[in-house]
Amino acid sequence: MRIAFIGGGNMATALIAGLSAAGSASGDLLAVEIDAARRAQLEREHGIATAERPSEALRRYDLLVLAVKPQQMQEACAQLAPFISGQLVLSVAAGIRARDLARWLDTRTVVRAMPNTPALIGRGVSGLAALPEVDAPQRLLAERVLRAVGDVVWFDDEAQLDVVTAISGSGPAYVFYFIEALIEAGCTLGLTAAQARQLAVGTFAGAAELAARSAESLATLRERVTSKGGTTAAALASLEADRVREAFARAVSAAHRRAIELGDQFGR
Repeated sequence: MRIAFIGGGNMATALIAGLSAAGSASGDLLAVEIDAARRAQLEREHGIATAERPSEALRRYDLLVLAVKPQQMQEACAQLAPFISGQLVLSVAAGIRARDLARWLDTRTVVRAMPNTPALIGRGVSGLAALPEVDAPQRLLAERVLRAVGDVVWFDDEAQLDVVTAISGSGPAYVFYFIEALIEAGCTLGLTAAQARQLAVGTFAGAAELAARSAESLATLRERVTSKGGTTAAALASLEADRVREAFARAVSAAHRRAIELGDQFGR
């Protein structure tokens, strides 16, 4: 399988590293990247070929991964379109709908993915949706690429990727926000920043891993920590009184609305 990346930024680099670790040969990977320093870094660190701009050579690749910034996507597609000849196109750009990519590239074999930044350490989760013309082998091809950096969830309706964007795409920022709040609270109560960070990060990582491994519901896991009249119960009662759950739901809804707006904006 030969894969060409259009764009050589962080997500493309994460995918290249993941594919290499999974056994893809460096000679089967190409990055088209306008920035010379980034090209040199990809060549040095991953041993892959690079190019400054799209060319006829792309016709020899099975999969084209669009990994440029959303605001640059339409221009990138205009440069890429002359070299589309039946390859599968996989986009990992936020907010760009598959139907708009299909229109710009004049091809219907398009899969849209919404990965997240833990892909940088191989612990990402990606939502995928495909246009109807994408067949089963092509879906497996797209899935293989994203599984190189984490888990994959398929959706029949591409509109659900706007929800994915709000939940898992933006989700790492919510997690970091919560960790920051725990650290600040710890410091306020007398811990050093280093102590509070170690406790907060370690607790969040451990709790997330426990949730992933356990067959019990999250509610059950939460109840196991919450003794009646104890410290955890006092903290949760305070969160409920402040309607934190409702505030969080409003925040995710705001991200969802913005994802829809960006899709409308970028697809013009």
